[in-house]
Amino acid sequence: MKAAVITGVGSVEVTTVDDPSCGPREVVVDVAACGLCGTDLHILQGEFAPTLPVVPGHEFAGTIVEIGSQVNELRVGDRVAVDPSLYCHECRYCRAGRNNLCERWAAIGVTTSGGAAEFAVAPVANCVRLPDHVRTEDAALIEPLSCAVRGYDVLRSQMASRVLIYGSGTMGLMMLQLGKLTGASSIEVVDLNADRLETAVKLGVTAVAGSADELDRPEGWDVVIDATGNEKAIQDGLGRVAKGGTFLQFGVSDYSARVSIEPYRIYNQEITITGSMAVLHSFERAADLFATGVLDPEIFISDRVPLDNYAGALDQFKAGKGRKIQVLP
Repeated sequence: MKAAVITGVGSVEVTTVDDPSCGPREVVVDVAACGLCGTDLHILQGEFAPTLPVVPGHEFAGTIVEIGSQVNELRVGDRVAVDPSLYCHECRYCRAGRNNLCERWAAIGVTTSGGAAEFAVAPVANCVRLPDHVRTEDAALIEPLSCAVRGYDVLRSQMASRVLIYGSGTMGLMMLQLGKLTGASSIEVVDLNADRLETAVKLGVTAVAGSADELDRPEGWDVVIDATGNEKAIQDGLGRVAKGGTFLQFGVSDYSARVSIEPYRIYNQEITITGSMAVLHSFERAADLFATGVLDPEIFISDRVPLDNYAGALDQFKAGKGRKIQVLP
């Protein structure tokens, strides 16, 4: 089969690899679409994936073409979205229900072969059947949406919160959409990319700006979310949290990223700084939300490109052009 392969740090090629086969409790998925994510860029930099080469692609959906000998929940021909998360279910964190912090954490498309290929293997437990009205290609958005759902699980947002989001890429826009569902009184978005801010405006944001200095909120925001992973944005965001507020590190930073905090201010103003790591008990809920139309795929997906152009799609994503970019095997 044809697949994109990250062969080494900074190197990716589309080549032919062996067709996959599934174990007793696994299925083979004919991939309809695979979304690109900032995590893919980190893998290309040699982060996250324990070994290279690897077939990337952790946001994907498709049709089951083969099932394992012990699979009876799904059938060949079922259309599914795939939760890429792989846990050991044995370590201290898994036993405590914190599987996303698993000591042996792994993920399809990160540590094992993923969906940037014609076919991909997944445990049957990780597959969610799609309703008839959901396009298979669009359902690749469910995985990033499930990360956003997890982010709001961590926030435990109160009604009428004032929210500031750094970044209007796919994840920032998803946090915007979910923020409206949680009853935020206002949601403002900061980004240096004017084209992306136009999409935030289209989705009904309260205000947008190139800098938080342009927004009239001297007392700060109840909830500040970084969806960029950028050091400068994170540093600025930490200083924008109102008394009693929460800063959520949602974007994925480079390993080397560093920021400064003010311990006395955190103590004196009872500020919470927290993070949200990938997916935890949120994939099925995200699939349900997606089926209700919480996201408009035509707004969120800006580009659909053939798998042969995977390297070019990564370059476009890295340059910040477009929103969600999908590759179609």
